[in-house]
Amino acid sequence: MPSTAERQRWWALGALTLAVLTIGFDVTIMNVALPTMATELSAGTDALQWIVNSYILLFAGLMLPVGAIADRYGRRRVLLIGLAIFAGASLWAAWADTSDAVVAARAVLGAGAAVIMPTTLATIAVLFAPADRGKALSIVVMGMGAGIPLGPIIGGWLLEHFWWGSIFLVNVPIIAAAMVAIALLMPESRDPAPPRPDVLGGLLSIAGLLSLVWAAIEAPDRGWGDPVVLGGFAVAALLLGAFVWWELRTRQPMIDLRLFRGRQFTWGNINATVVSFALFGLLFVVPLYLQFVLGYDALATGLRLLPLIAGFVVGVGVGTRIAGRIGHRIPIATGLLLTAVGLGIGATTTVDSGFGFAAGWYAVAGLGIGSALTPSMDAVLAVLPPERAGSGTAITMTLRQAGGALGVAVLGSLLSQVYVDRLDVTGLPAPAVEVAHDSIAGAVAVAARVGNPALVDSAHAAYVEGMQLVLLTCAVIAAVGAVLTVVFMPARGRQLGADPARPAATVRG
Repeated sequence: MPSTAERQRWWALGALTLAVLTIGFDVTIMNVALPTMATELSAGTDALQWIVNSYILLFAGLMLPVGAIADRYGRRRVLLIGLAIFAGASLWAAWADTSDAVVAARAVLGAGAAVIMPTTLATIAVLFAPADRGKALSIVVMGMGAGIPLGPIIGGWLLEHFWWGSIFLVNVPIIAAAMVAIALLMPESRDPAPPRPDVLGGLLSIAGLLSLVWAAIEAPDRGWGDPVVLGGFAVAALLLGAFVWWELRTRQPMIDLRLFRGRQFTWGNINATVVSFALFGLLFVVPLYLQFVLGYDALATGLRLLPLIAGFVVGVGVGTRIAGRIGHRIPIATGLLLTAVGLGIGATTTVDSGFGFAAGWYAVAGLGIGSALTPSMDAVLAVLPPERAGSGTAITMTLRQAGGALGVAVLGSLLSQVYVDRLDVTGLPAPAVEVAHDSIAGAVAVAARVGNPALVDSAHAAYVEGMQLVLLTCAVIAAVGAVLTVVFMPARGRQLGADPARPAATVRG
């Protein structure tokens, strides 16, 4: 029979799952609300883009130092602060009356998410022994994955019944419940002998990552050869290079980069980033395909993402069980291969394919992504000393977010180039051409305004062709990742794990 402490750990895991659920749907819920916010706030395209991107910018930019801070000052304490920030920013965003205020509130939401994610994963690393850690991690990952379709589903329902600010208020009761449960159930944990604060390392990492993600966000609109974008990437390379140099030479680094000497840690991080790249690429193109090519509204679009999430949930469970029995390499490689197969099938989509065809490859791709993601993350957690779990997991989450931002920028540029090249705008006035070239939504709106159904057909064909290239690119990267995993990742890696009775893991109940 499980002990009281054992049951308490699993109840605490439920609280952690609630915390990350809001992060899962907070990104996708914005896709539903942007048209309404554009009208209500008189927000232009630039403002709408930064409502989305300010969240991503701070989320990716702050995780590295946050992980080290959580190790030093206590993971429960830091997690509660992050949840409070997230709830407060949600309230701010809900009642903001200008687009600038929403941008600022979304940036603070990103900062809160940057606290929540690595601290949650670090807590799993120190609360659960190796035998249970994979299962615990899979539950949290499934909770975050479930938020992906819930975003447009919940957002669509709220927008039908309330004002646009309600999409932010939905976070508050979930976060409040998570905070109460974490305060009551989760033991405090921290590094018993933390290193001296690495202020310079923290500043260099924040500045470097902010520059990198900002340049990636700006590149598709400004152009990859734009001097401002090139300057942003150059500054990022300089700052991140200085960060690496400093971390390798200082006596008490914020991040122990020597962890990358281990193949399990290195390939766990690489694979988690590859899987995230594939997932971000899929989610980048599929909602617009469902809405503007197949003609579903936002709520119906969210419901039609369920085959992807069902495959993902099944994959998480299967991948976790297999990894627990035979190690991480086989489920990761198999998952990446399944991802490549699913995306490869998706790359054969035509305008006439329909949702039945899409649902099949969504499920295959979701199965592969789920099968590879949790073992990849568990491979990282397995080699982390419990006292440095925060800074270690922050590396994984930072690579995933920064890699995802760069990936979406590259994939967005590919999609845009094909779309613009293939779109037939013959006979349209210059302002209408600009709007039609901007997006498929713009082309559909122009076609309705000028009564040109041929433009809709052209936009559908152009978008699907661009989507084919995006999915094929993601499939090739996933397939290469599968091969490299088989070649370079150890079959059975180290399992440091955590003993919840150790002083390093649990300081105070």
